[in-house]
Amino acid sequence: MFMYEKKLQYPVRVTNRDVNMAKAVLNQYGGPDGELSASMNYLTQRFSMPLNATKALLTDIGTEELGHMEMVATLFKKLIEGASKDELIAAGMGGYYANHETCPFLLDSEGEHWESKYTQAKGDPIADLYNDLAAEQKARVTYENLIALTDDPLVKDTLRFLREREVVHFQRFGEGLRLVEEYTGSKRFY
Repeated sequence: MFMYEKKLQYPVRVTNRDVNMAKAVLNQYGGPDGELSASMNYLTQRFSMPLNATKALLTDIGTEELGHMEMVATLFKKLIEGASKDELIAAGMGGYYANHETCPFLLDSEGEHWESKYTQAKGDPIADLYNDLAAEQKARVTYENLIALTDDPLVKDTLRFLREREVVHFQRFGEGLRLVEEYTGSKRFY
């Protein structure tokens, strides 16, 4: 069972509207290495984990990633709030506006729709956990790149928080991998 707490995990604030940055953060909303893909990976992979501890780990992180989606959507909405039609067109978002106005939608910054092919669930706990480790590193790099794209200290603060959570997830997946390797006698996987 999931419980929804009606607040963001961390405050999301912006100094000024920035349509180009709003477009860039869509990568972490509906992109292949974004928060939805991560959440769907982990919430699916938990069913193939041999230990309750690793099932719980994937459930915990998978639900946290849904919270990160909410933060990214909030950041997008605040960055685009009050943008004129001309600002949206100048940022290459005319088509986006025609389809979604300024509502966050499951697209990346280039307008590619999110697809389930962005997720991985092999059914092998070792393979899945290695995939998860790589996913967290890719998300960390994306957040670092997003940080480099803005001068807004408030946006950077939110992005830094999200980046640090990716680092924590990476560490926790490493712990989970060690547990599964010990439990299964990992030599059978190498």
